[in-house]
Amino acid sequence: MKRIKITLTVASLFISGAAFSQTTSNVITDSTSNSKVDSDANSRTIVISPPPSAITPTMNISNSDLCTVGVAGAVQTQILGISMGTTQRDMNCEKLKNAKTLYDMGMKVAAVSVMCQDKRVFDAMMMAGTPCPYDGLIGEEAKSGWESHTEVQPIPDEEKGKMNETTKKTLWGIGSVASLLILLLL
Repeated sequence: MKRIKITLTVASLFISGAAFSQTTSNVITDSTSNSKVDSDANSRTIVISPPPSAITPTMNISNSDLCTVGVAGAVQTQILGISMGTTQRDMNCEKLKNAKTLYDMGMKVAAVSVMCQDKRVFDAMMMAGTPCPYDGLIGEEAKSGWESHTEVQPIPDEEKGKMNETTKKTLWGIGSVASLLILLLL
């Protein structure tokens, strides 16, 4: 204790000389503290958080000149979230745009030929007495060409029976998402 007191006195004398005659004082304090703490605590913490979410991707196809339709979806479980999106071609829209473009360029027979690829238009033209063009022929010559070559007439959608590539891709996608969901639930 005395060593500390002497050291403090020398240090305070040195500081007081530099501060132009400050007074020094030595204070010795002894204190004793006894404390005893007993505590019992029960605590409960509840954490409320929002569930995880799979967000459907935005399919930005607002341009009116596109012949596509956006398809998107999302599935979320407690473990895994999946979101997918794609665009599908609208073949009827493309057919109408092609026919309009051909008509605007002055190619009226070609425009009618594009529209005649639809079985409904083909049947309507035949019933109206103005058959669709056949191999560059129009009028009665086209009618006799269609009647002699029935195998090249447009096929109704009900009779096609085959899946196109877009339908196959869609079914594969739905099957893979369903398989993932089943695996997650097991």
